[in-house]
Amino acid sequence: MKELEDRVAMISGASKGLGAALARRFAREGAAVSLCARGGDDLRRIEAEVRELGATCVAVETDVTDRAAVERWVAATLEELGRVDVLVNNASILGQRVTIEEFDDDIWRRTIEVNLTGPYLCIRAALPALRRSRGSIVNVSSGVGDHGRPRWGAYCVSKNGLEALTEILAGELDGSGVRVNTVDPGAMRTEMRAAAYPEEDPGTVATPDEVTDVFVYLASQRSRAVSGERFRAQEFEVARR
Repeated sequence: MKELEDRVAMISGASKGLGAALARRFAREGAAVSLCARGGDDLRRIEAEVRELGATCVAVETDVTDRAAVERWVAATLEELGRVDVLVNNASILGQRVTIEEFDDDIWRRTIEVNLTGPYLCIRAALPALRRSRGSIVNVSSGVGDHGRPRWGAYCVSKNGLEALTEILAGELDGSGVRVNTVDPGAMRTEMRAAAYPEEDPGTVATPDEVTDVFVYLASQRSRAVSGERFRAQEFEVARR
């Protein structure tokens, strides 16, 4: 039996990078997947890839900062797939790599809204269904998510906030059967990484497809007693070999 057979997973920011890799991996593991992203063409391409793998898929163009749009995504998932077992909050933007003094106010607000308010809204909308399934929430953080780092601005602040949100929820949901954990995927070969480190050779870092094992673990029943934890994806994979 596949690891995620008969489970329904919602993944935000699924049109490229880690979100797309998770959509494919979860599909291979037997899950039905519900995907969202702002980009229509890329989202449809990933939807087609997932269907080619034999999985059931729902894809909804969604801005995760828009409560009504997020609620429509959750409603579409429940209408088409009947339940929600897993929510992966992956949608994220980099913002600016400048000092706080130089930061643009609008970019600051947008980065916080996407990276922190977005997961909050997705959790609020999906939580009733996750309570029914005794499901799993996975928040995607960063290597700068557990400390402050100069010139990482709103991105760093948002990821630290997301880790705090994880800890808060793990406490509040204790005893409900819903578990909440954070994953730092580490350095990956993505557009965001290239923007953050333009001089880096992308061949020296992992591809998103190489860091998915911990997400499968957290989406599966093997992790049903694990909550409030922070995982480093690439260290998890080393330990699993």
